Amino acid sequence: MIIAHQINILARFLGPRDVPKLSQVAFQKTIGHSKVDVCALFGGSIIAGVDVLAEAMQHHVAKHYVIVGGYGHTTEKLFAQVAQLYPEVTPVESEAELFSQILQLKYGLSVDALETKSTNCGNNITNLLTLVAAHNWPCESVLLMQDATMQLRMHATMNKVAPAVQVVDYATYQVTVTDDLRYGAVPEGMWAMHHYLTLLCGELPRLRDDANGYGPQGKNYLAHVHIPDAVERAWQTLVDQDPSLNRKADPRFKS
Repeated sequence: MIIAHQINILARFLGPRDVPKLSQVAFQKTIGHSKVDVCALFGGSIIAGVDVLAEAMQHHVAKHYVIVGGYGHTTEKLFAQVAQLYPEVTPVESEAELFSQILQLKYGLSVDALETKSTNCGNNITNLLTLVAAHNWPCESVLLMQDATMQLRMHATMNKVAPAVQVVDYATYQVTVTDDLRYGAVPEGMWAMHHYLTLLCGELPRLRDDANGYGPQGKNYLAHVHIPDAVERAWQTLVDQDPSLNRKADPRFKS
């Protein structure tokens, strides 16, 4: 079905993983060293991001681990999912604190630091770097773990703010949508389909390097991102069918 195909084209573009798995051997083969300086999970992710972070910690692929996230456009839905799936989790005010509790509950693990004030991709990155500097950690390389719909934008934000830092992308999930518009496999806490589509379709206008985008020729939040023609066509097909999928920025979470 053409719609499912277009969804999957967008998803593959927006949610890259640079290493085949979270292991020191895979890192050595792919990026030339077995560990990055910092691994950061961002609160915009679904709950399954905690499992990915735990895997990274168990395989010792970074020197330091942090969770970044205050309250942003996906937080309300995330909190509702956690309340349903993990009723024993204590109510908190930030995504980072929430994920930290789940990490301890499921795996008995704790990260080195939490960042609890950021509200968007831009200050996710700037607050992360401020946190790293406050701890005097080296930061020549970072492993970024974000929701698959926002992974590429997180990378482009880091490239804008700290271009010398080597970025390793590892989106917190990878899903395929089938012809009947269902997920082939469902990671924990996966967004409802319509919300997932709004996240996917809302990204492309932000990534564009034009007067309305977030690139250098627009708001200048991001480094330039090349968007292939096939990805632009996939986006156009989806928003032509349902214009409501083109998610607008929520001014409440502007820096």
